[in-house]
Amino acid sequence: MKTSGITIEEAQGLVDEWIKTHGVRYFSELTNMAILTEEVGELARLMARKYGDQSFKKGEKDNLGDEMADVLWVLLCLANQTGVDLTEALKKNLDKKTDRDKDRHWNNPKLS
Repeated sequence: MKTSGITIEEAQGLVDEWIKTHGVRYFSELTNMAILTEEVGELARLMARKYGDQSFKKGEKDNLGDEMADVLWVLLCLANQTGVDLTEALKKNLDKKTDRDKDRHWNNPKLS
């Protein structure tokens, strides 16, 4: 299984292939949404410990990349289940943000 230098489209395909060969089937969309929320919470907990004011508990691991990959995995599952091409969606989203925000942050004193 190729895993280096993969595109978003390839990532969606790899997740789909893995689900069909190892995972048997996708969880329902609602279940995956709940799992995504859980994974984002785990990422938030780690960010609060690593970059915020909280301290790590004994035995907790600093596995930021793994937690982000968990979030991405479930998001890719949801995209596959709902027929969303994330490559196209990201392109459209970048265009929207560029059009809307092209001058927005340049004169913001909070960012200077």
